[in-house]
Amino acid sequence: MAKLLSEIRHNPLLWLLVLVPVVFVAHSLRPEAHTLLFALSVLAILPLATLLSLATESVGAKTGDTVGGLLNGTLGNLTELVIALTALSSGQYMLVKASIAGAIVTNSLFMLGASFLLGGMKHHVQEFNRTSARLQASLLFLATIALLVPSAIAEADGASAGFTEKLSLGLSGLLIVSYGLGLVFSLKTHREFFAAAEHGHDEADAWPIGLAIAVLGVVTVLVALVSEVFVESVQQAAESLGMTPAFVGFIVVALVGGAAEMASAFSGARKNRLDLSVAIALGSASQIALFVAPVLVLLSYVLGPTPMDLRLWPGAVLMMLIAALTAVLVTSTGRSAWFMGVLVLMVYIIFAMTLYLLPPGVQ
Repeated sequence: MAKLLSEIRHNPLLWLLVLVPVVFVAHSLRPEAHTLLFALSVLAILPLATLLSLATESVGAKTGDTVGGLLNGTLGNLTELVIALTALSSGQYMLVKASIAGAIVTNSLFMLGASFLLGGMKHHVQEFNRTSARLQASLLFLATIALLVPSAIAEADGASAGFTEKLSLGLSGLLIVSYGLGLVFSLKTHREFFAAAEHGHDEADAWPIGLAIAVLGVVTVLVALVSEVFVESVQQAAESLGMTPAFVGFIVVALVGGAAEMASAFSGARKNRLDLSVAIALGSASQIALFVAPVLVLLSYVLGPTPMDLRLWPGAVLMMLIAALTAVLVTSTGRSAWFMGVLVLMVYIIFAMTLYLLPPGVQ
């Protein structure tokens, strides 16, 4: 606990933790002040993301970057899962699908590209375990194909809603099985191929494992609660700020929801621990596509007013497919430099610009 308090005292960004209770008080007293709640929730998520980053680095120093990246991606995705479950129970299926697609694209393009750029600006050339990266990129590509099929069939053949629901249910089961087998392959039967390169990080500076896990759990809950306030206010705040609904769902919600994972990924890249950064970025994207999305389909039969399918609008499917192919391409060599990060970020900026300028009502 002494290390945690010392970190808070010496890190000015963590002083913003005082805004976490302010968000809840403001939401209780002035729930109609959407722009104010939007700004407060964003500022409150930043120090929580920093804490999550520090705790994950401590776990990664003791367990290895592969497990650390998996743990960070899992806890980080709890935020997206809580947001999606809230929307699912109220029948807002378009918001659920937009958050899923946006998180996949943001993690595999923005988070990965920014990690390459930030790490490359400090280190001339960085290396990472390309076997691990290509496995995650391949799983992401598989999930994209599974999400593409219901949309393509519905558009081309005019399939009935009942057929699409049955197909989505079957595909959800296959994706969850694929995700589980991928974990067995990378963490058990062939784990020797997925060991992170040693970069000499100092375990002496790491928090005790018990403290790190406790902070991970508490901060994840707080991030999820603050994110709920953020989601409730973001639509109205976006309208007042001139942002389209497509831009909000695909870009803004995904960036804020993934802030904790991004803090860990960027910090790891700057410390020449690119294995951790790549594991977080691609592991989180593939986990959303292979596990979170199928689980939401299954839960819609219990929580939702009607079953949800995996059918997405063509623009979302195309962006996810391009993001998956880009991830496969840039991880093929196991090496990166700052300009590779620029190229990946350019793809993301093209998507963001398109969505920002998209006329209202167009998908």
